[in-house]
Amino acid sequence: MEFCRKLDQNYFTGPLPAFIGRMTALTSLSIAYNAFSGTIPKELGYLTELTLLSIGVNNFSGTFPPELGNLVKLEELYINSCGLGGEIPSTFANLKRMIVLAASDVAFTGNIPDFIGNWTGLTSLRFQGNSFEGPIPSSFSNLASLTSLRISDLSNVSSTLDFIKNLKSLNDLFLGNNSLIGTLPKEKSYTLLTMNLVANNFTFDISNISVLPGLNCLQRDFPCTRNIPLYANFAIKCGGPMKTTADGTVFEAEYSSSSAASFSVVSTEKWAVSDGGLFADRESPRYFENTLKQVTGTNTPELYQTSRISPGSLRYYGLGLQNGPYTINLFFAETRFAARSSQTWESLAQRVFDIYIQGYRQLKDFDISKEAGGVDRAITKTFSVNVSENHLEIHLFWAGKGTCCNPVQGYYGPIISALNVVPDFTPNVSGIPFSTRKEKSRTGVIVGVSISVGVVSLILIFAVLYMRMRKDSEDEEVLLGVGPRPNTFSYSQLRTATEDFSPSNKLGEGGYGPVYKGMLSDGREVAVKKLSVASNQGTNQFVTEIATISAVQHRNLVKLYGCCIEANRRLLVYEYLENKSLDKTLFGKDGIHLDWPTRLNICLGTARGLAYLHEESRPRIVHRDVKASNILLDANLFPKISDFGLAILYDDKKTHISTRVAGTIGYLAPEYAMRGHLTEKADVFGFGVVALEILSGRANSDSSLDDERVYLLEWAWNLHESGQSLQLIDPSVIEFDENEALRVVGVALLCTQASPAMRPAMSRVVAMLAGDIEVSAVTSKPGYLTDWDFKDITGTLTTENTRASSISEASKSRNKSQNHNHKRIN
Repeated sequence: MEFCRKLDQNYFTGPLPAFIGRMTALTSLSIAYNAFSGTIPKELGYLTELTLLSIGVNNFSGTFPPELGNLVKLEELYINSCGLGGEIPSTFANLKRMIVLAASDVAFTGNIPDFIGNWTGLTSLRFQGNSFEGPIPSSFSNLASLTSLRISDLSNVSSTLDFIKNLKSLNDLFLGNNSLIGTLPKEKSYTLLTMNLVANNFTFDISNISVLPGLNCLQRDFPCTRNIPLYANFAIKCGGPMKTTADGTVFEAEYSSSSAASFSVVSTEKWAVSDGGLFADRESPRYFENTLKQVTGTNTPELYQTSRISPGSLRYYGLGLQNGPYTINLFFAETRFAARSSQTWESLAQRVFDIYIQGYRQLKDFDISKEAGGVDRAITKTFSVNVSENHLEIHLFWAGKGTCCNPVQGYYGPIISALNVVPDFTPNVSGIPFSTRKEKSRTGVIVGVSISVGVVSLILIFAVLYMRMRKDSEDEEVLLGVGPRPNTFSYSQLRTATEDFSPSNKLGEGGYGPVYKGMLSDGREVAVKKLSVASNQGTNQFVTEIATISAVQHRNLVKLYGCCIEANRRLLVYEYLENKSLDKTLFGKDGIHLDWPTRLNICLGTARGLAYLHEESRPRIVHRDVKASNILLDANLFPKISDFGLAILYDDKKTHISTRVAGTIGYLAPEYAMRGHLTEKADVFGFGVVALEILSGRANSDSSLDDERVYLLEWAWNLHESGQSLQLIDPSVIEFDENEALRVVGVALLCTQASPAMRPAMSRVVAMLAGDIEVSAVTSKPGYLTDWDFKDITGTLTTENTRASSISEASKSRNKSQNHNHKRIN
């Protein structure tokens, strides 16, 4: 039997009591996200049954007691930002069962112990923001099970990367600011797709330049704009649209798509931005921060409504500047964290980063809220600099310090709302660019270099290395502007994977063509979407789809593995989800039974995916065809939204888009079906219909049922008005929570209101389904049910070729019983 104590996220204060050491049967102890202080009691060493210990994000002091080395069964140790420091005790050599060690933002000193190389079961190791001295132990080559390795800020002694040759399971490697030297090993893990190598000293021969696209203008000597002064000022609205302040300063828009490694040079070549880093453990990475809070301490609160955030290295470049002295103003506000005065665990969040100007560190361990005197308060940091070679570099760098996972997992790194640069002299340049070429944007490897003959010695700003290089072709050139660049597959690879697109492997056919199951040479099962000629999808549209899907990553969205562009062939390669689509599970005969908790989780997961598309993704995305067949289920019946082929992107300033209607009858919002009026609220309507289908286990329209039950929405409203909403529940669901079920019904009825303005945003839908907020009262029956003959209007829209989402005979017979028993779960 396992005994656990989970005391985290409570804001407990004072010392940790020593009597915890008497709880010797404990197998798991978590006290993270509190305000415990004092030393760690040595009595914790008595808890020899522990397999997990989490003490991170606290205010402890002192060093780690050697007695913790007695915890020989320990497999997971989380000590991020715990407040302790000193050398790692030698007794930790006994912890040979260790699988996960998370120790960032801990004031460790001395050397990284060589004995860690004996922890051969280790899969994740994080030493960032420490005070270790190098080198990285050569014994790390024994850690063949490692999948994630993050080490930064080693001092004094250089290290090499030779040890990674043996780490065959590695897929995430962060080794920034470690004085690494030598060359990159040719032998690497097949699964290692990315490396973050910020601020090191490697040697490349000139042939390496071919893998560094877009290098020419952002090299160390900035050759494109050097000795060509055109400008003497610039202002940037970081992470948001253009803003003009009362004093006439125009802050130019800066919200180009960001990814693990990207840069953008504006069309005037006046300034550029590069962003490098991967948010560790982040389910839905965001490179922008939006807020509706009213920031205080400033006359321009609108500057702080949006900000740019980076997980590692964020640089802004002034290009083509006239030489001379300048003043730099950087505008910051911490708008995501809770106030310390609230004394909640969320208030323990801390953002810490360094600020460099022209390569020199100006501020170390800069903490916005600490400097500003609290959260939601503006602060401006001003610096003076002399520009001597026509360029300026402002660098915000995360050195591994501060909290990593508050308020959400993987939340850290520098953030900035705006900046401006003004001359301290009278300029004599025109400020007119030579050309008005389109904005150049690339995603790939960002580096700063000094070129010499035959050999390039460079300091890597950031590197995302594609380990398996594919041959160049004219078809691949269209991908150069796509970020992040997806993997490419040859047509022959996909033919082999799908057994020449065998009919036996066909999973289905959507509006853009058939989808086949396949098996790649590395053993991965995939779904290959073969775009048909009938879809009329040209290269640009195809590239747009790739860019869109690649830019959005969320646990409730289907992953894109790559694509194929050969001649007139266009294919997309997605992850394969073995339980296929929700409609087959709900209405088919696959034998899968969905109990109530699973149904609720499918609703919640789908809502979270849509909320991300609508509100967090950049650019924002309207799916346009939310239906049960576009929700796929993995092995654990976890939902993922598929088919972005019909998705339409729109600018934040647009409230709607008038467009050709593309969707499925029964899920279409009235304003979209009748007038082509599209907003994200069309997706909300579709979700409401899907929620009712999940609840009832039947399709939105089924002519085989009794007249009053043919149309699901109409039937749901009739039951709601008579106070019998629970009769909607699928009869096969014997046990369910009444409150949760009524919550789903209420949310579905809100989502399917006739007026888009009456429908809630998907983020609010998530909150209501999760029980975080009350479900708003449904005040009126929609007009499309009261003003029209719903049967007639639906029949008019339906064509002979439209699939009516029919259900099985078994479902038909069971639905004829409107009453069923249920047991409430408390």
